[in-house]
Amino acid sequence: MMTVVGNNALICRPQSESCCASMKLGVLKLPACNCKAKSLGFHITGTEVKTTFLPHVRKTETSRTVHINGKSASSHQPGYNSNDEISAIDFSGFSGKSIPLTSTNGNSTNIVWHKCSVEKSDRQELLQQRGCVIWITGLSGSGKSTVACALGRGLHARGKLTYILDGDNVRHGLNRDLSFAAEDRAENIRRIGEVAKLFVDAGVICIASLISPYREERDACRASLPEGDFIEVFMDVPLHVCEARDPKGLYKLARAGKIKGFTGIDDPYEPPLKSEIVLRQNQGLCDSPDDFADVVISYLDKNGYLKA
Repeated sequence: MMTVVGNNALICRPQSESCCASMKLGVLKLPACNCKAKSLGFHITGTEVKTTFLPHVRKTETSRTVHINGKSASSHQPGYNSNDEISAIDFSGFSGKSIPLTSTNGNSTNIVWHKCSVEKSDRQELLQQRGCVIWITGLSGSGKSTVACALGRGLHARGKLTYILDGDNVRHGLNRDLSFAAEDRAENIRRIGEVAKLFVDAGVICIASLISPYREERDACRASLPEGDFIEVFMDVPLHVCEARDPKGLYKLARAGKIKGFTGIDDPYEPPLKSEIVLRQNQGLCDSPDDFADVVISYLDKNGYLKA
């Protein structure tokens, strides 16, 4: 039986006393494979088995580089040693195919995208829906979270799988390290956009509900997804209406100077320029959260998101 000791060697341990008895002159005769070990490139000494059949491949691969995001990165594979031996981990993963090039993305180096056989289209077929993100943006108090819940409830009733990424909820966990300073708000949007992207790839209808005041960050989230997978919903509710509601009492605190950088008071909100859906108050029947949700559901239905 072969096991790993340290980082480098394949160790063959005797299976029985008869196997131990076959050890002569410090060389272990391996059952069934000893006769071919040498031809396969294995060197057996004592109880240690090493191989040298890949150094020429490694030398070729380590001389290659890959350029990602304008940066060059070595394609040298993590775990490969500079000597002529291959570790047990390397050996177990060698399939005879070319070694994939690693890449650099941001501060992450030596990474390789692993493609799986079950893809987004397969998951969508299973769920009988198209994965997308419904990004609900608007001022505090505009009704984003309420509409998001009504939308999730309406889609659930139709047998569709959804998940809501609420701005405050995400700040209870993933983004609890972020403040409401401009740079942290931008990072807040980026992270939520990345999580939403994963949900979309899973075939889920992701409902992101957060102020997301800056147009640039919202557009960056849109650009990170395939065409049609980002549906922007603008809660077009005037500031005075939101402030009159003030469901969390935050406008009052902001007006009193107890909260700094509050969107709509002393920090700007940049409304969308080309959102797919605009929901406005005081427009006839479109006054209740369920009515707003029905508008979004109708859009999804019309554009084929509610079927695979």
